[in-house]
Amino acid sequence: MFLVTGATGNVGRHVVERLVARGEKVRALVRDPRRAVLPVGVEVVEGDLSRPETLDAALDCVTGVFLFAVPGSGPAFVEAAQRAGVERVVLLSSNGVDDTAAEQANPIAAYHAEIEQALRGGKPAWTFLRSAHMATNALPWAGQIRAGDVVRAPYAGATSAPIHEADLAEVAVVALTEDGHAGQVYPLSGPASLTAAEQVTLIGEALGRPLVFEELTPEVAREQMSRFMPPFILNTLFEQWEQSVGNPAPVYDTVERLTGRPARAFAQWAADRVADFS
Repeated sequence: MFLVTGATGNVGRHVVERLVARGEKVRALVRDPRRAVLPVGVEVVEGDLSRPETLDAALDCVTGVFLFAVPGSGPAFVEAAQRAGVERVVLLSSNGVDDTAAEQANPIAAYHAEIEQALRGGKPAWTFLRSAHMATNALPWAGQIRAGDVVRAPYAGATSAPIHEADLAEVAVVALTEDGHAGQVYPLSGPASLTAAEQVTLIGEALGRPLVFEELTPEVAREQMSRFMPPFILNTLFEQWEQSVGNPAPVYDTVERLTGRPARAFAQWAADRVADFS
């Protein structure tokens, strides 16, 4: 049996669906089972990685785990996984983690690195999926796009190689169900480096109407975003955006190598998520 954490999230739900499609037994760890809409046959259990007392029951009879990183959860999860006899863990990590750094560059990379370190020191075989920018990071523009044809945001020239959440899930399922991935660290990205303005244009093409990216100054954008975003995330994002301008984002062929199929383009992601922007 496989346990999927973050099972109702953008990536986790795809992992669940693909495991079920393969005929695997799947258990989903969720905070509120009443709100979980998952495929028929999936065993839903209430729990949370930040509540270690819920892990023993969730991991009972589980051989493999898809682990969505939760800050500070590594040591307790590893202990519970060892007690349960879990054989392999696939962690959705961040490509911001630097194995050569004595201290990670930002808090997001730091908490992913802490969980990686806990897994490295434990018994279950591990695989780290170090994801680049997720295509779902474009979803915060949805409100503006539903309201009009202009996206107002900072750093129109900020670059990333957005990866479709379905591609992350397919790689995770390969690592969970096939041999040869233990101890591997896989960098993952979409197939092309795009600026934020180019992503907005592609969303407009999927919707069938032109969209315009109107660049805000960093100062104005920071003030607006600080109303709903924690400072440590805000500071990390602004630093990454500023540093990326004029520098194409790294592109990796990992999705194609592991799944045998090219990574989905951002245009495909936009077409798949039209309902979110309509």
